[in-house]
Amino acid sequence: MSGLGLGMGQRMDYRQEQKLSRRMILSMKVLLLPITDLLDRVQEELQENPFLEQNDTKKKEVEPVEGEPEFNPDGILKHDESGDAEFARLDELNSDWSDHFDSESRPSRGAIDELGERKLDVMQNIEEQPLTLHEHLAEQLGFLELSRDESDLVRFVISHLDDNGYLLRHDPDSPKSLQPITVDELTMSYEKRRVEPDEVESAIRVVQTLDPAGVGARDVKECLILQVTDATPHAELLRALIAHHLEDVAYNRLPLVQKRTGFSLDAIQDAIEELRKLDPKPGGVFAAENTRYVVPDIIVERTDTDDFEIRLTDDWLPSIRLSKRYIGVTKDRSQPKAARDQLKEKLQSANWLLSAIEQRRATLIKVTKAIITHQREFLDKGPEFIHPLKMEQIAEIVGVHVTTVSRAVDDKWVQTPRGLFPLRRFFGGGTKNQETGEDVAWETIRQKLLEIIAGEDKKAPLSDEDIMGKFTDAGLKIARRTVTKYREALKIPSSRQRREWSGE
Repeated sequence: MSGLGLGMGQRMDYRQEQKLSRRMILSMKVLLLPITDLLDRVQEELQENPFLEQNDTKKKEVEPVEGEPEFNPDGILKHDESGDAEFARLDELNSDWSDHFDSESRPSRGAIDELGERKLDVMQNIEEQPLTLHEHLAEQLGFLELSRDESDLVRFVISHLDDNGYLLRHDPDSPKSLQPITVDELTMSYEKRRVEPDEVESAIRVVQTLDPAGVGARDVKECLILQVTDATPHAELLRALIAHHLEDVAYNRLPLVQKRTGFSLDAIQDAIEELRKLDPKPGGVFAAENTRYVVPDIIVERTDTDDFEIRLTDDWLPSIRLSKRYIGVTKDRSQPKAARDQLKEKLQSANWLLSAIEQRRATLIKVTKAIITHQREFLDKGPEFIHPLKMEQIAEIVGVHVTTVSRAVDDKWVQTPRGLFPLRRFFGGGTKNQETGEDVAWETIRQKLLEIIAGEDKKAPLSDEDIMGKFTDAGLKIARRTVTKYREALKIPSSRQRREWSGE
């Protein structure tokens, strides 16, 4: 009997451990979400979970469910031994339970009508999805005089364009290397009918006449050339630069271009200005349309007492609560046990979600407060006064595991009196001031480097050695290789490439 009792106890402990792990996973998932994604999640849950309803009073409520511990909105995952153990296992558990909350049971029959109404309300407010590049190109074919066979072949070519508008394929032997799709490959892979290479080439030329200009190219040169017309200023010189001198332009070897083309430096510089107006990724504009605007999760404002107030931007998030009338259904013994169990699972999920949202609020507020306290000089004086900061430091201050801090700041933005920044911007290491031994944040070096470059004489730009001297004059003694490292990280060209050539 004792052996049997021990086995039952172990099974109960295992189920409780699974339950705790699932709840923690949900909390971590919700903590990871930026405010816009959290809004989507809440709207989705309002549609699918009959135990959740919108609270018209706008008062945030978390109602404990029988059998569940009461949730304290000010509570936070503590940095104790049990917490350490759970967080250490979280990444492992994440893969085991990743599908759990995406495949919850369907709502009861009695809730379907109400859920359908909710879904209709949400669908009426969903913004129409913008066209993709492929859809945009295909729409234009209706304005061209093409036979059915020609139109089908052009659509086939369009289907092989990448997101930037290029006819490229992935090389299986070199996954990072993108190679042009050849006419022969397209000819061999077309299945609707037998086609000849010249038919495919003609279809490619049709694609290359479509908007946006430059699509259907096999490489950058072809893409840019397709965008130059006879009406383009300096068209002849511009085509020559694209065909033969892109590398010379990139490395600012303008005297060499002048010698080989016979055009004046002024004409070459004017043509380069036109070159900069061309788009090497013409299809990218459609990807950009699908890019979501940044919405801050946190706002930091200066108060009358010269302190800072921190608040979340979730006021417009629907306030949700548990539906008491549906909770009663779970206790209706006239319902089959399987149906009651299914409903209880939904109720548990609803309760966990409410707790996870409140825990996200508490965690974000506490983590942000600790960050702002450490980076007060950044807000008072500017980005160049940011201090080196590690997530471990914030985790220790707040009393949470470092993975909680990482998830809290991931993909979150904060609006401050100094501008809009990702929370991760406030973290970073630094380097030693060789003279004082003090830590200097990388952001401080970055800002000073940009300032030095902006103030240099463009006809005689500073070398990395000269820039190092400027840092020394400003009281920041760092090595020349550090200057080079940051210049390259900021994609600032070398002094030779930054030089502005005079046309005189």
